[in-house]
Amino acid sequence: MKVILLQDVKGKGKKGQMLEVSDGYARNFMLPRKLAVEATPDTINTMRMNDKATQERIAREKAEAMAVSQKLREMTLTVTAKGGGSGRLFGSVTNQEISDALAKEGIKLDKRKIVISDPIKNVGTYTLTCKLGYEITAPLTVKIVEAP
Repeated sequence: MKVILLQDVKGKGKKGQMLEVSDGYARNFMLPRKLAVEATPDTINTMRMNDKATQERIAREKAEAMAVSQKLREMTLTVTAKGGGSGRLFGSVTNQEISDALAKEGIKLDKRKIVISDPIKNVGTYTLTCKLGYEITAPLTVKIVEAP
């Protein structure tokens, strides 16, 4: 009997996969536990439509990530921080502060996607890496200025 898996089944396959199993295994184990549904022409068509929708969503998200990557490469973000004079800051500039500054510029980026290699404790210009997903990264130039 051909079935389409609704969940990952150890030793059999992944969710959304169609496979051939024995009739007894399907009727007595997989179908009652809602692990799979019988592969009828209607369910096969639904599975293909879901796969197509998933592929379109992934392509759209990749395109959005590439557009954000291009914006980040071109921009220089200015962040103000409290300092004690002579170029030293009180504390350091964090991912959250950079994320908030990006939000003011119109770019929504989670703080966990901003990678700061060394703590920013001085006034100056720094280059950070932003992970945008789908193995797309972008450098972001951040200029730190002391608050008056």
